[in-house]
Amino acid sequence: MTKKTAIPLVVILLASLAGLGWFLRQGKPAGKETSEKAETARHIYTCTMHPFIIRDKPGSCPICGMELVRKIEAAPATGAQSPEEKQAAEAAGNVALSSRQRVMANVATVEAKMEQLDKEISAVGVVQYDQSRQAKVTAWVAGRIDKLDANTVGANVSKGRPVAELYSPDLVATQEEYLLAVRSRDQLRNSPIASISRNGDGLVASAKQRLLLLGVREAQIVELERSGRPSMRLPIFTPLSGVVIEKMVQQGQYVSMGEVLLNIADLSSVWVELEVYENEFSGIHAGQQVQIRSQSFPGSSFSGRVALIYPFLDPKTRTVKVRVTLSNPGMKLKPDMFVNAIIRTPLPPSIVVPVTAVMDTGKRQVVWVESSPGTYEARNVVAGDRVNDRVRIVSGLNAGEKVVVSGGYLIDSESQLRGGGGGHENMPGMKMDGHSPAAPARNSGGVEAPAAPAEKGGQKMDTMNMQ
Repeated sequence: MTKKTAIPLVVILLASLAGLGWFLRQGKPAGKETSEKAETARHIYTCTMHPFIIRDKPGSCPICGMELVRKIEAAPATGAQSPEEKQAAEAAGNVALSSRQRVMANVATVEAKMEQLDKEISAVGVVQYDQSRQAKVTAWVAGRIDKLDANTVGANVSKGRPVAELYSPDLVATQEEYLLAVRSRDQLRNSPIASISRNGDGLVASAKQRLLLLGVREAQIVELERSGRPSMRLPIFTPLSGVVIEKMVQQGQYVSMGEVLLNIADLSSVWVELEVYENEFSGIHAGQQVQIRSQSFPGSSFSGRVALIYPFLDPKTRTVKVRVTLSNPGMKLKPDMFVNAIIRTPLPPSIVVPVTAVMDTGKRQVVWVESSPGTYEARNVVAGDRVNDRVRIVSGLNAGEKVVVSGGYLIDSESQLRGGGGGHENMPGMKMDGHSPAAPARNSGGVEAPAAPAEKGGQKMDTMNMQ
């Protein structure tokens, strides 16, 4: 090969090698740079207290100073909203979140359902004597207590057994009159004159009536007529069986007619007078079942029913008394004992949601409703009674709608950042006065946009990567 032919071939070969090397160098960094950018996009850092702070490298939160934590961006979910759909949702006042934002905000929804709840009204009360089962033992005639069988407070007495014996001169004289009337009736019964024979029966009836008024029973009168001799002591009986709760006399004491000897109470049934606040008693009615619990018997409960709702209010405690009647087996419940009561009141069927779904701003109550997947709408509602971890919705929500139960405050913050009408709009204290470092600006809709937080550590808020 001649020299003139070799030189061009070498030049062409070197140029080809140089072009191939340049091409290889251009392709390799491009792929690597793309991979690095994708990897960097997957690693983002945010603040746990302020999730809207998004940074592409570690550091501290410019608001609270907490260390940023790394979040790995989730892969785009199928069926994600297009930018046009997201923009239209935001223009309508709703909040549209991507799947990554929903994961970071821990957004969870449940379906609002029509349910019937039982409201539990808790009250405290005091055990009282059943006034319909109390009685007083009195002296029907003046005399002397010769014998007192129920001699102590707490003694059990029975209706058919005497509790005392009384000697009374008036009683002895009345018995003598009755015996004389009986003998006169027997003598006049054989008289041929009808008026005289009938007069004897009248005398006996009159004398018997006086004995009955002195407390002598029919059986005692029959025994008096059979024996023909007056009894020196009159047995005194109690009108009911129970326990002696008060003793007023001693054995051998003289008493006058009508004087109280003993107070008797039947403790097999007691009353419990509950104190119910004026905003709760409207749901209570007579015959309603009540569960009574006492600290003296932990783990045990007593069942009773509402007997009366007092027609007046205590002006000092602002409570209404509710009387509950219940049986007292074994006399476990003692008068003047403090007890706790639970009254279950069925509420009318209504929309029920978890308590965490309702945001109370002080002026209104708001729930976030998922109008479409990833799109949330602020809805004003009227909340009713709360039962445990659920609350009744009186108006503003329909059965079957999905409400946000977790992450609602973060959705509300996102709405405020975008200038939407979130749950805290017009909430007292949210507006900044004229002395603040930055007065709030107004957007085109006339809504005050949130002012930027003050600078911290020489770092400006406009340098942050927020979304």
